[in-house]
Amino acid sequence: MNLSSEEKKTLLDIARHSIVSSVKGVPIPDLEESYSISPSLEIKAGAFVTIEMNQRLRGCVGYIQSNEPLCETVSKAAVSAALHDNRFNPLTVGELGNIEIEISVLSPMNKVKDVGNIIPGQHGLLIERGFHHGLLLPQVATEYRWDRETFLDQTCVKAGLPKDAWKKPDTVIYSFTALVFNEEEIS
Repeated sequence: MNLSSEEKKTLLDIARHSIVSSVKGVPIPDLEESYSISPSLEIKAGAFVTIEMNQRLRGCVGYIQSNEPLCETVSKAAVSAALHDNRFNPLTVGELGNIEIEISVLSPMNKVKDVGNIIPGQHGLLIERGFHHGLLLPQVATEYRWDRETFLDQTCVKAGLPKDAWKKPDTVIYSFTALVFNEEEIS
């Protein structure tokens, strides 16, 4: 998927306004009325919103797939990342001026038949076994300089599984790509 600079800016604006409104406890403005929503922003795709503060993770929530337009998915993911990421306390009004937002728009999931085809930094991973599942975005492998095996191990850990669970036949592995952009790049 490709988005123009203007479409990326619109999604980042939607994410920021959704976060600010939700943290302040005011209604999120109607997206159709507030923004020029292009056809690309109406596609149904999964997306994650990552919030950082002082170059440290402050929240990251998203949807693997969505039945809603991308602009709505980004808005909901932004609110969830700000208020409902159970690894962090909800964002406060005092923190709003210090956050940086990154959006990852996901491709459809592809079942992995050969782990040798996984390219860390290009592919994200979703690992499922039983009731456990864990997802790591492509940029995580790049950030930590993980090789393929470490990326697979860490996705298993994220799923609450033993790190070598990806080697078991009852573990299902999916890969995906993501269009990743942030406010610093687009400003």
